[in-house]
Amino acid sequence: MKKILMQGNVALCEGAIAAGLDAYFGYPITPQNEVAVHMSRRMRELNRVFIQAESEIAAINMVFGVSITGKRAMTSSSSPGISLKQEGISYLCGCELPGVIANIQRGGPGLGNISGSQGDYFQAVKGGGHGDYRMITLAPASVQEVYDFAYLSFDLTEKYHNPVLILMDGYTGQMMEPVQRTDRPPIPAKKYKKDWVLDGCKGREPRKIRSLLMNEGELEELNWKLKKKYDKITDTEIRVETINTNSVKKLDVILIAFGVASRVCKGAMNIAREKGKKVGLIRPLTLWPFPYKTIEKLAKKTKKILVVEMNLGQMVEDVKIAVGDKCKVEFLGRPGGSIVNQDEIFSKIK
Repeated sequence: MKKILMQGNVALCEGAIAAGLDAYFGYPITPQNEVAVHMSRRMRELNRVFIQAESEIAAINMVFGVSITGKRAMTSSSSPGISLKQEGISYLCGCELPGVIANIQRGGPGLGNISGSQGDYFQAVKGGGHGDYRMITLAPASVQEVYDFAYLSFDLTEKYHNPVLILMDGYTGQMMEPVQRTDRPPIPAKKYKKDWVLDGCKGREPRKIRSLLMNEGELEELNWKLKKKYDKITDTEIRVETINTNSVKKLDVILIAFGVASRVCKGAMNIAREKGKKVGLIRPLTLWPFPYKTIEKLAKKTKKILVVEMNLGQMVEDVKIAVGDKCKVEFLGRPGGSIVNQDEIFSKIK
């Protein structure tokens, strides 16, 4: 199958469409405007639903409404817009409803700028809204992965009755690379039991989809049920790539990074290895669930770990939890929409 040159934001759309997306709801904000523009054309061509909502809050609640019918729904935005969606995301988790959200991050805090950033890690993996909830968070580093993760996200969201977040950044959204489209058919509508759907109760007991639970012990019971589901996700859905970590018994440095920062780290790693340094790379593909065990295991065979992020230091906190006292953890960051470069990383390695 031939490859097609595709922008990251467009690949997000096409991967979701390939998975069988029924409805997209969005609102303009850079650097993700191409998503809404592309969806406005493609969804109409396919006789599917596209709505430019009146606000980000409206868009996430439209996803909620469509999800209840059993159809596949998606919304996207960029950092401040995702902040506005947090209440709706919490409602989706509380009601155990599927839905896909994409965040093409920009610099912050506040309005910041429209450059790429990784400043929304905490918001994504620690629960940006209220209450005890989690979302599977996928972190693509290439346009091909954007496409593949968009397709995958609809399988995961229906499998676990839980929203999935694709955490990109402005650089990944705007860059263009060759993409090979999947030859897999759309995810079958009946692959997973859709026992949340409100489709009339003829021949069955009525259902209620709600997150307001006022009876004594009722909410606690739900939260323990959610915990059991999150534990299952943690056991089965961790995705991580390790490079050059098993080639030797001891490493000088292990780099840990996600998204576009991991690509720059790969270049710095290759330079260091050419100069005789024993350097490996760990790249989390899921930021939640986080690959604590992989990092803990590999921390035993290195002197230092260098965490590289395009922020002031967020994922580094989870890395330190995983590492404990097994080795030293250092951080290199570029906040505010600036991309790290391999010379900076190589200098830090030295």
